[in-house]
Formats: sequence, structure tokens, C-alpha cells
Amino acid sequence: MSRIPKAQQPGHRFKWSNPQACFDSQKKPPALSLNVIKLARKSGELNLTGVGLADVPDQLWNINNLTEDERRELSISLDECDGDRWWDQADFDEALNDNALTSLPDTIGNLHHLTKLNIRQALHFAFCVVCLYRNKLQRLPDSFYQLKELRQLLAHHNEMAELGDDVGNLSLLELVDLSHNKLSSLPAMIGFLSRAANAWSGSTLSNNNLASLPYELGTLAHLKGLGVEGNPLRAIRRDIVKRGTVHLLKWLQDRLGESPEGAARKRLSGGACLNDGSDLIESIEKFALKTTHALELSKRSLHDVPEEIFKMAAECDANTIDLSKNALESVPKGLEAACPVMTELNLSFNKLAALPGFLCLATKLTFLDLRNNQLNDLPGEMSMLSHVREVNLSFNRFSRIPKVVMSWESLEILFAADNKIEELDMAQLQKLKQLAVLDLRNNNIRQVPPELGNMRQLRSLQLEGNPFRNPRPAILSKGTPALLEFLRDRIPR
Repeated sequence: MSRIPKAQQPGHRFKWSNPQACFDSQKKPPALSLNVIKLARKSGELNLTGVGLADVPDQLWNINNLTEDERRELSISLDECDGDRWWDQADFDEALNDNALTSLPDTIGNLHHLTKLNIRQALHFAFCVVCLYRNKLQRLPDSFYQLKELRQLLAHHNEMAELGDDVGNLSLLELVDLSHNKLSSLPAMIGFLSRAANAWSGSTLSNNNLASLPYELGTLAHLKGLGVEGNPLRAIRRDIVKRGTVHLLKWLQDRLGESPEGAARKRLSGGACLNDGSDLIESIEKFALKTTHALELSKRSLHDVPEEIFKMAAECDANTIDLSKNALESVPKGLEAACPVMTELNLSFNKLAALPGFLCLATKLTFLDLRNNQLNDLPGEMSMLSHVREVNLSFNRFSRIPKVVMSWESLEILFAADNKIEELDMAQLQKLKQLAVLDLRNNNIRQVPPELGNMRQLRSLQLEGNPFRNPRPAILSKGTPALLEFLRDRIPR
């Protein structure tokens, strides 16, 4: 969500005449009245703290969508200056803590730009915060793990018994507090939360039902604090726990190498037990390749992949290749065999410093995910990839948008956040007539070219986190249409 200024005076909140009305067995009024919805759209704030909610109102997850009555009354005159204007709607935050929530609907996934669910104490708009503490949540819906902008998760004092395996997708997560729940185990994928290593609170996992910890936690070598007090850790000696976080992490890391999973990691990552990759080859089911048309090799700590696997994938018309979340320092040479049939390639979360020129053979490629690597440029040969519609370059080392990217005329979505981009080449960027989403957050852009406003086809333009002075945060918070109009007004006549 955008960073937004508060529209109300400090201390003002929405008034609820009867907080217990939602428990009335007779006819219930709408959980969110039309006036409350309109105020929330304008201010970007919706506080539902402590109003006795047993579930989350359906209107909340689609609050920016017009109702049937609003559609009928909608004026299409752009000269109209009274009333509610849809382009002035702000992305909103919600406060839901201190209620009686027992579940969250899957529609929480509609909030793709969610910044926080509690604005009461989240004063730094740079953080993306979810506060769900002191409720009765038993689990988080699967779509929750699609909130990839999430920076802080505060869900202590609930009744959660498990976390989903997809928790590893929350790669930006920095602060976690899951204390005072009913967690009996943790998924191994929690070891992928490397950004959380520097900021976990001291009470992160305390007072749960954990009998053991996943050895993968030992890979978070820079973890400052891992509170595990109040857990029946029968699999870990008490003296190890008492020695503190550093000793506990070392103990977990040592056990990771000794476990069957650790041995498998060595075999799959090119260790002494590799045996020419035969174990990995045997793990690939040809029937699955033919039915799914996808080669899934993510989360295996791979340093390389045998060429035979890619040949097998090509024979089975596997057009989706997923090598994400491994330890690849270079793209496996064997991938060239699969290029002619490949339409989607995921190389995210590796250690790649460069890409090979043979990727130009993937002329059918439409989706390319390269985020969280060490790339600073793309090979010129990749300009032949004229069908690419979406590319993710976030969390790399690009100082500019690669020229080859701006030659992909079919490109619709470009994520390039969290790089070192200093300036925009508008002469090249304007060639992308189909571009609808452009994410340039957290770069080193010191001046936004006014000509960017002429790219009227943009539905989403995100520039937060850059050192430029104009446009100011107040303009950015108004959304893409207002931002583009502001930039156009600054073009010299």
C-alpha cells in the first residue's frame, strides 16, 4: 500500500454507536456503513479495533470496489469536483486486533499492496505491518503468504497450531512475533526468511508447544534473538537452550548436516555424495513432467543440475522451469536444451551474477523471474525475447533498467524495486506501449522525468523509497492517475 498521510485529527476514530450489534440475533445492520466506507477510501484508515468482531466484514477486502448503488450514481464527468472521486481513493490500512476473530478469509489475498493491518502504533510508513495479535486465529489462509510486501508480522496471543510451508515466500519479512500460540512445529521453509535474521524479537516463539526446532533455522547465522522459552523442547538439551541464540543456532546448523535432509541437500547440491546427479535424476518423474508440463526444482539447495534433466523436460514439453531458492552461482548449461519449449523461467533467490547468452533461444518466453540475485546487467542477446510480458528484477544490483528489457515490446509488468537504479531513459522506456505496471521503489532515483507522465497506459506506478524531492509523498499517496497527471503538468510547454 502507498504511504499515506492521516486525514483525520489525532485521536479521532470512527464512532460505533453499538459495538455489540454484530451479536444481535435480530436483523443486523451492515458491518461497514456507506459513510464509513467513504471515509476509509479518502483517508486510507479503517480502525476496527475492539468492536467485538467474530469475523471480518466482506466489504473490507473489496473496499475500493463500487457498490451497485454507487455504480448507478457514478458520474463520468471529469469536470465534476463535488462528491467522491474514484481516483482520489487511497490504499487503506486496517486495525483488527483485540477482537474475537476465529478465521481470516482467503480474500485477504486481494490486498496485494497491504502495508499494515494496525495503524495505531505503526508510525513508519516504510514498514509493511500486519498486526493480528490477541485474537483467536487458528491458522493463516494460504493466500496470506501472497502478501510479498510484508515486513512485520505480529500475531502473538492467538491459537495458531501451524504455519504454512509457503511462509518462505514472505522474503521481505523482518520482524516476527508468534509467541503465545499453539505451534507444535515449524516448516523448514522458515529458514528462507534471511531478512528476518537481524530483527527477530526476543519473544518470537516463546510459549508455544514446540518439541523441536527445524534445523534450517541454523542457516540464519546473523539472528540476534530467538526466544523459545515456555516450549517443551524435548529434542534439544536444556543447557543448549540456556547458552543463548548463538550456541542454539550452531547446534541446529551442525544437526542440519547430520540429518537425512541434510544428507539429501549434499547430494542435490553437488556435495561428495552427488554420484553424478543420479539421485536427482531418479527423483524426477517423467509422468509428472508430461502431465504438468513443469519442471519444479525449487528449494533444493542445488549448485548445479544435470543436463539429462533438462533434456527430459524438453522431451516432455515442460514449458515451465522453476529453479528458485537454490544456491546456483551460474545458470546450468543444460538449460539450453529446454529453451525452445520454455515459456516461464524462475531463477529467483539464487546467487547469479550473470546470465548466459543462450537464453536468447527461449523465444517463447513470456515470464521471467530474476529477483533476489546479484545481477547488474542482462546479455544483449536477450533482446530477441520479444514475447516477454512480465519480468521481475527486484533485489539485484542494476544501476539502470537493462536496455534489452526496454526492447521487449510485449512487456506489461516490470518489477525493478530494491536495486541501485539512478535514472530513467525515457527515450527507451516510452517504447514499452503495453507497460501497465512499473515498480521502481527503493532505488537511487534523484529526479523523476516529467515525460513519465505521458505513459498513460500505466495502471500502477510505484516510486516510493527514492531520494527525489518531487513528487512529494502526498502526491505519491494519491495513486497512479494523480501521479501521472502531476508529472504531465511539469512538462515544459
